[in-house]
Amino acid sequence: MSFSSVSDHDAYRAGLRPVNQWKAYGLKNYPGFIFIPDPFLPGCQRHWVKQCLKTYTQKPNVCNLDMHMSSSETTDLWGKSQHQLRNKSSSKRASKTLLEKLRWVTLGYHYNWNTKKYSANHYTPFPSDLAFLSEQVAKACGFPRFQAEAGILNYYHFDSSLGIHVDESELDYSQPLLSFCFGQSSIFLLGGLKRDEAPVAMFMHSGDMMIMSGFSRLLYHAVPRILPNLEGKPLPSCLELPLPADLPEDSVMEPCSQEDWQVCAKYLQASRVNMTVRQVLAEGQSFPTEARTGRDLDASSVGSYHEEHSEIKKHKSDSGS
Repeated sequence: MSFSSVSDHDAYRAGLRPVNQWKAYGLKNYPGFIFIPDPFLPGCQRHWVKQCLKTYTQKPNVCNLDMHMSSSETTDLWGKSQHQLRNKSSSKRASKTLLEKLRWVTLGYHYNWNTKKYSANHYTPFPSDLAFLSEQVAKACGFPRFQAEAGILNYYHFDSSLGIHVDESELDYSQPLLSFCFGQSSIFLLGGLKRDEAPVAMFMHSGDMMIMSGFSRLLYHAVPRILPNLEGKPLPSCLELPLPADLPEDSVMEPCSQEDWQVCAKYLQASRVNMTVRQVLAEGQSFPTEARTGRDLDASSVGSYHEEHSEIKKHKSDSGS
């Protein structure tokens, strides 16, 4: 870790402890893989959970529900779900809210799942708060020039899994892949350069971060299981405290109202949210000119991705979305 590369104030702005207080671990035979258990300040995970459920789900960002719903139906998923989710019973027969049917959201450069490429003509502004968080973490890990350009948010439930895959569609592999986890725990599998290499298994808990860089940037990986909070409570204790009331004026975090957190907490009792952030282009690089430019993501390409890549698939035959 590069302790002096990120000021304590910039870490605080992103809701992180001073970098010299972080713990970071590597794995033997996996150079470039870094695991950082929960470096967030008390209460600060709540901001990112709220953003993933309330803010980043808003249009013009793209989600799996666009596959079979109109844009008017997928506008304001939070607003259409919050009342039902807040008051939802534990009955399995209760109908699912749109937020509970959500599997993924894309940010920044939106991936075209048909061509398996990003393109210059399908881009929406990357969230500034998530960019700041990502760039501070990358800087602390030795990547001071990292630019957050694309992101995929994955929404898991106890019957969800993420199929084995490798993130290789970015045009620049010299920058890391960053992953942030919130909510229930999971098992993470880190494999090798070939699909059939035996993986290493590890737990991922709320607030944990992973950095895949160098040799580990193009390794196969998967999330086969989501696990109930190992503490035996509905939510991990790290999510019990509210955001600090004395956030610095230039903090990228915003207060989370008790009403909003009630919705988030109810959602997280059976769910996990993961943010992955990556740089697509090297500094000064542009997308290659093609005879046919990558078309915007549409319903058919969303479906292709959902089926081929098993990005977030349910174990049961009733996918719910």
